[in-house]
Amino acid sequence: MKSFLFVMRRPPHSGVGLAESLDALLTAAAFDQRVAVLWLDDGVLQLLAQQQPESLALKDTSAIFTALELYEVTELYLERESLQERGLVPEDLILPVRLVGRREINALIGGFAVAVPD
Repeated sequence: MKSFLFVMRRPPHSGVGLAESLDALLTAAAFDQRVAVLWLDDGVLQLLAQQQPESLALKDTSAIFTALELYEVTELYLERESLQERGLVPEDLILPVRLVGRREINALIGGFAVAVPD
């Protein structure tokens, strides 16, 4: 079994890249691969509650994130500093995540066979 870490760095609703990354993530998970997700930089904004993309005629990706558990994607990491730099706290997010420090990111990525950037 291969292990995949999907790294989400882009802000929400910034084009089709997020949807394509989520499709790849769910495909890997559907084939019983170990799949994890790391949000950093503006990617942490993807997990904010109360987003209303429909007002911009965009797809609501938060429903896909909340379905990750159904695909047994339970390793969810978020860079602590990215959250703090945006004035956010974990309670602002739609998913429970494991906070990791910036200094821990390289070791985290190194623990996976494949790192997939968004």
